[in-house]
Amino acid sequence: MAYIKSRKHHHARFNHTVTAAAAAFLLPIAAQAADPALPDVKVTAKTENDFKADKASSPKYTQPLVDTTQTITVIKRELIDQQGALTLTDALRNTPGVGAFFLGENGSTSTGDAIYMRGFDASSSIYVDGVRDLGSISRDLFNIEQIDVLKGPAGTDGGRGAPTGSVNLVSKQANMEDAIFGSATVGSGSQKRVSADLNRVISADKGSAFRLNLVDQDSGVLGRNVVNNKRWGVAPSFAFGLNSPTRFYLNYLHVQQDNVPDGGVPTIGLPGYSSPDPKRPFLSTAPKVDPKNFYGSVNDFDKVTADMLTLRAEHDFNDKVKLINTARYGKTTQHYLLTSFMGSTANLLTPSTTDLSTWTLARGTRTLKDQQNEILTNQTNLVADVELGGLKHSLLGGVELTNEKQNTWGNDGLGTLPAANFYNPNPNDKVTGLNPVRNSVFTRGATSTVSAYVFDTIKFSPEWQANAGVRVDHYSTDYSAASLSTATSNPTLPVGTLVPTNLNMAGNLVNIKLGALYKPTKDSSIYASFSTSKQPPGGSNFALSASASSAANPKFDPQETKNAEIGTKWDFLEQKLSFTAAIYRTEVSNEVVQNLADLLYYQTGKKRVQGIELGVTGAINRNWLVSAGYARMDTSVESGPLVTASGINNLSYTPKQSFTAWTSYQLPMGLKLGGGARFVDALLRGTDGAVGTPASTEAYWVFDAMASYAVSKNLDLQLNVSNIADKTYVAAINKSGYRYTPGTPRAVSLTANVKF
Repeated sequence: MAYIKSRKHHHARFNHTVTAAAAAFLLPIAAQAADPALPDVKVTAKTENDFKADKASSPKYTQPLVDTTQTITVIKRELIDQQGALTLTDALRNTPGVGAFFLGENGSTSTGDAIYMRGFDASSSIYVDGVRDLGSISRDLFNIEQIDVLKGPAGTDGGRGAPTGSVNLVSKQANMEDAIFGSATVGSGSQKRVSADLNRVISADKGSAFRLNLVDQDSGVLGRNVVNNKRWGVAPSFAFGLNSPTRFYLNYLHVQQDNVPDGGVPTIGLPGYSSPDPKRPFLSTAPKVDPKNFYGSVNDFDKVTADMLTLRAEHDFNDKVKLINTARYGKTTQHYLLTSFMGSTANLLTPSTTDLSTWTLARGTRTLKDQQNEILTNQTNLVADVELGGLKHSLLGGVELTNEKQNTWGNDGLGTLPAANFYNPNPNDKVTGLNPVRNSVFTRGATSTVSAYVFDTIKFSPEWQANAGVRVDHYSTDYSAASLSTATSNPTLPVGTLVPTNLNMAGNLVNIKLGALYKPTKDSSIYASFSTSKQPPGGSNFALSASASSAANPKFDPQETKNAEIGTKWDFLEQKLSFTAAIYRTEVSNEVVQNLADLLYYQTGKKRVQGIELGVTGAINRNWLVSAGYARMDTSVESGPLVTASGINNLSYTPKQSFTAWTSYQLPMGLKLGGGARFVDALLRGTDGAVGTPASTEAYWVFDAMASYAVSKNLDLQLNVSNIADKTYVAAINKSGYRYTPGTPRAVSLTANVKF
């Protein structure tokens, strides 16, 4: 394991600030641990006032988190509620180095939870209750109990996937307690949201219960004109036999979204921008546009419908052997239309260098997505604690049968818009020819997978244990498409001829996970682990390609990832507070890259991510909660062309350093105060030949605060203020650097929570 190399652009200011911040959080921990007279803190699963989880939700993790040989961040409901987080992207701010940093490529804009984790896109590795969740949508948290963020390759857990980790959302389930929770929120940016959570016991004798979660939201986006998030959702769930050895859970989720998407704003005037045109040097000193400007149309839309039906059965043969079967059908449709733009010299019209009101920006072709995803899966897991050869084994074996489909259609009648006034765009400009109708262009992809896996944790003594896992996937992908020929794509055919494509491939993936662990005390561990993952061509989007320059060409082998990690975990204060530290190295190989000598493509690319990650989560005392994390990543391209516009040998959209913290304290008389800080280092954008645009964004700090007051046993009010200092920053940048998403300015929200 190599140590992280220092660099000239080491952030001294960050290190000084984070040292002070870390000290503020860790000094009370040391003081509490040193004083045996402090009151006992007992946090149970039913206690709301709790940030710390004891285990990951997946049955594949049979051991407590303190004895798990992997970096796992669990974001619990209490932390989500205190911060007023509404979507998965909001909640992931609680784990360092993870975020929606990439806006899109050229004029296209990424939609939904476009998550980057440790240098790689992890959007296709999002799961709900252990089942892959398809579709580029923004996931609301109204029906989510906790979020597990697994760092490092997870090929043994879920099969094909992102090189650097996955995210698993845990749904709320019916239980044996009658309760009603509701909330209503109003705030900046025309925020309006109501939600309800009702749980009722149907039969105490039979252990049956019903739970219903509801949400309705219609909110603008503070700091952005026209952009809007409107959605509603319903999630009923039934449970049967909760007090018996055999239990059944039936869950259904339906969500509809009707949003106005955000294409970002031009980067002119940002630090690092210079004129791409020597004939117009004045562009280098042009002022920034108002970050509220919306360059699209009021006719832009993002309509999403998601349905998910899940049946889970559990049977305890005895207190050591359990069978779990999960079956799911899910379907997500997205119809999306966005007016795209590129602030290139060809599109930016500046007839006068003095009268900025005459500057205009040509709006490009309108970006369309008309897509449907489906998944049908069945997972069967057998969990057993047994003794073999005088050693204790925690075993899990399982099989999984999955069929996933993705259909995408082309549309005509998308309409055209006139050029926008650069500094004062009009989203009400008339759209000519708007009448979206599906045409004959389409792509269809389907992947069927048969998987078998086994995990074993062996306890040699109270101090020593080892774990191993292996998963074998047999996959088969069928892809068909029809596209229109152009003068360059197929010069032998008349322009506009429908050209069919049919491709297929099949293969096997074998992934492993190994770990060894030593326990200095019963509440601590020191471990080392090794894990792998693989992503076959088309594995993230079901799309194969006949192009020799595409990584989706079936002739190429799967992309491979290997990860080595050394870490330690300690639970303090009678297991109420956890501290974790890990160093790791991840190597991704078999990437398809172009050889500049012969301009042909070969599978010789290799990338590396190595770093350190620290975390602390839990209760310092019964009233004081804390969650904090720090990550430092050293990334590089080991083989193949550089991927950043700056020429620095790092990976794009990956902050070198990041820090996140949140703490809250329960005062007497029903008053609770909380606050947090987030640091995101500079982001290096990708390279695509753009000239003059910023090669990177600037690092930034954001500070948030919360106060809640219990008016009565049934009502409390919560005030949240995010970005207290009203910091201006770049939240995401696109590949060419022509566009960026402005960070959310200071926002205030007030929530009324009721419970019975």
